[in-house]
Amino acid sequence: MFVLANFVDALAWVVNILLTIMYWLILIRALLSWVSPDPMNPLVQFLMRTTEPVLEPVRRLLPPLAIDISPIIVFFIIIFLKRFLVASLYELALRLQ
Repeated sequence: MFVLANFVDALAWVVNILLTIMYWLILIRALLSWVSPDPMNPLVQFLMRTTEPVLEPVRRLLPPLAIDISPIIVFFIIIFLKRFLVASLYELALRLQ
């Protein structure tokens, strides 16, 4: 059983890292939107390509507003996933040992 426990523990760690990276990428994109960056900049293009698949579905569900609140909604989803999913995976890994 220790192999399965190690697998679940590693999976929780990877999910936690991926959620943290996505959180920071969305935060950086939101902050950059305040200064109107050059859309041809490779860093801006990278941020758009990596965060748009996450933000667009949320944006489609929201009614049109004066400001884009989809990053805030995604932040809440990421925080929920880290507190629920990652914590549950870590707890499952502990119980499997």
